[in-house]
Amino acid sequence: MTGEYKDKPLMIKELPQEERPREKLLSRGPLALSNAELLAILLRTGSKQESAMRIAERLLKQYETLGISAFSTLSPQEMSKIRGIGLVKAVTIVAAIELGKRLHSVAAMERPIIRSPREVADLLMPRMRYETREHFVVVLLSTKHHVIATPIISVGTLNASLVHPREVFREAISHSAASIILVHNHPSGDPAPSQEDIRLTQKMVDAGRLLDISVLDHVIIGDSKYVSLKEKGII
Repeated sequence: MTGEYKDKPLMIKELPQEERPREKLLSRGPLALSNAELLAILLRTGSKQESAMRIAERLLKQYETLGISAFSTLSPQEMSKIRGIGLVKAVTIVAAIELGKRLHSVAAMERPIIRSPREVADLLMPRMRYETREHFVVVLLSTKHHVIATPIISVGTLNASLVHPREVFREAISHSAASIILVHNHPSGDPAPSQEDIRLTQKMVDAGRLLDISVLDHVIIGDSKYVSLKEKGII
């Protein structure tokens, strides 16, 4: 009888107890785990061909150019097409990423007063920088510049968001905001304002004057950078 010997994939349960990702996290804490080990915990199980660790390592290798930030741009449907993932595992990963984004936003929200464009960017960049479509958000502020809320006003296309002053100021009025800051992202990663951005800003400023709600700034979010139209002298 002839044939080839094939390596059997090492399953997580065959690893020494102290090296299994879940047990390692419990005994040594999450900082002791690699990205692959953390991802393997989310995957929970592997396949007949690969362990959860092997799938995690392959997934990270597939996106090594962009790093783990690439996962934040994938929908569950897109991720589920990767061999060994499936829809249930994809939903778990996407949910974990979203929790991470929200946790970062909550930490930023603990700085309740907005004093500068940098603080606006710190507040919203984790939430907006990886979006593949333009999102238009308004930061609603109290009389002392405490953040009241940061609702999404509209979600647009790859390079344009559709927004009207009535939607923006409806939110401001319903939350009794004294002033607002406009924020939107550029999926290209380049936050340089377009002529349409400038025209829209002026329209919002004019509407705010009529309603006695100040538009303090318009901050455009790119990839790890931002532009403040206030700092550029446009407002």
